[in-house]
Amino acid sequence: MLSSGRTHLRSHRGVNALIPLLLLAAFSLAPLVYANHAVIFQMMAFMVLAQGVNLLYGFTGYLPFGYVGFFGIGAYGMGIGIELFHLPGLAALLVGALFAVVIALILSPLLRLSGAYFAISSLAASEVLYNIVANPALTHITNGPYGESLVQSYHPLTSYVAMVVLLVLTTVLVIVIKNTPFGRALLAIREDPVSAEMAGIAVVRTRTTVWILSALIGGLTGAIFGWHLSVFYPSTVFDLSISILAIVFTLFGGGGTAIGPILGSVVLYGLYNAIGISAPQYFELIYGLLIVLLVLFLPGGVVSLLQRRGSYVP
Repeated sequence: MLSSGRTHLRSHRGVNALIPLLLLAAFSLAPLVYANHAVIFQMMAFMVLAQGVNLLYGFTGYLPFGYVGFFGIGAYGMGIGIELFHLPGLAALLVGALFAVVIALILSPLLRLSGAYFAISSLAASEVLYNIVANPALTHITNGPYGESLVQSYHPLTSYVAMVVLLVLTTVLVIVIKNTPFGRALLAIREDPVSAEMAGIAVVRTRTTVWILSALIGGLTGAIFGWHLSVFYPSTVFDLSISILAIVFTLFGGGGTAIGPILGSVVLYGLYNAIGISAPQYFELIYGLLIVLLVLFLPGGVVSLLQRRGSYVP
């Protein structure tokens, strides 16, 4: 009897774990029924960024206000790969990813901070990266404040497919981490790092690993975004609102889950495109009310409603 119950529970969890992947499959087919491909592409980009924020905040409690720094440096790494190294688009993606990982390693001492100190320090680091990239003295490398033009490698279909693949891989990664000892170690560190270390968890190494994974996701997203856009400026890819939206989408859906950031991105970005452009004043009011109500009544995000009912949330 007990064995039958456990088998049913594992089956139930397995079915629920497929829900995010089914949603992603729907997005890959969305261009067939929805003509505005740019909106779908940008929504997918925010889904991936929200998953990257989710890895860092949802599993470790670190709130990365400067997460846009990885996004921006990934876009410029892509540009440098194409402009200076004359690499094809897919190979230049690896340069953008490498740049983001290197920056993450350089900034890893920030993990010694916590709470507001980490959030503000990461924001300051992203501003430093912005000023380096936009420096007129580096025009021969980054084209300074004049932006990047990748029109010679412009390929919207390939970059769209690349974003779909990255979204699927990132979501699978979050599902795997959530259901492995590594993910449980991250959650233990989030709750009490001292107790986790006493229990034998390598706190520094575990935090650094998820920090690099999060940076890799942000860098790849920025690289694909820059490739798809083909023309962008430092203010475009280092815009603080990118971090803010990714964080809000994660908080709204629910951190520490795979479906939470996807749900948050679909609802809030969809709301933005429905009323935010034509009536921004009403959008800001509704957005603000949603966030206030979320903080007051659903601090665990929308998915916490399912968790309260005892449902398994992937």
